[in-house]
Amino acid sequence: MKVRLILIALTIFVVGVSCGNAGKQKEDTLVTIQTKFGDIKVKLYDETPEHKNNFIKLVNEGFYNGLLFHRVIKNFMIQGGDPSSKGAEPGKRLGSGSMGYTIKAEFMPKKYFHKRGALAAARNGGPGNPEKRSSGSQFYIIQGHTFTNGQLDTLEMAKNAQLKNHLLKEYLDKSKDKLTKFRQNNDQADFNIYVAELRAKVDSVFNASDEKFVYTPEQRKVYTTIGGYPSLDGEYTVFGEVVDGMDVVDKIAEAETDQYNRPLENIIMQMKLDK
Repeated sequence: MKVRLILIALTIFVVGVSCGNAGKQKEDTLVTIQTKFGDIKVKLYDETPEHKNNFIKLVNEGFYNGLLFHRVIKNFMIQGGDPSSKGAEPGKRLGSGSMGYTIKAEFMPKKYFHKRGALAAARNGGPGNPEKRSSGSQFYIIQGHTFTNGQLDTLEMAKNAQLKNHLLKEYLDKSKDKLTKFRQNNDQADFNIYVAELRAKVDSVFNASDEKFVYTPEQRKVYTTIGGYPSLDGEYTVFGEVVDGMDVVDKIAEAETDQYNRPLENIIMQMKLDK
């Protein structure tokens, strides 16, 4: 009888502990960005660990304290984190400061995209950064604006044309020797036919692949109602979002700027990790 009572008691204890743990949820990692206009509270995503951990490290080290929001474009975004912006003289063009390292892209464009309030990593563009690696410190917060479904359709077509051209270039590069022979033999007719065949092949492969860019129903709903900046999706890593203080983002975005989009009056930031 005593054994049975002990077993029943253990069962109740185990079930109670199990249910208690099931009710617990992992707390979000929050960072507060303090400015003269008020505070912006951002949540960092667990699914972008390289960016999250780097941002936390810099915040804990006090790196961002005293830096500026050095690039502000109304209805687009506010940008900061340039190490050379601390104490920068008025009128100086900012944005090229570097930590000496970059972060591997962590794209999740279907889940984390450039909606209003998105926190994303800046980066160098162009052929010098084919992997689209992020800046070690510079970030931006999207203010954005709303888009129509027609505008989203146009952006989809532009992105797919860009992706298809990139694929065509790969095919042309692989056929470089053959195309060179056509040119050497002044065989323009066969050259044109071969290129047309490559284009047809690229169209077929691209249309049958998963590479085609399509805005999800959720993205379309957000971009047409809340707003954002959809053309940046899949180009820059979104690693967090504003959970409080978008009114402060709007105030910063209203700042009068110079020809470099730098606010005429410095907007200094301080950051702290919320415990």
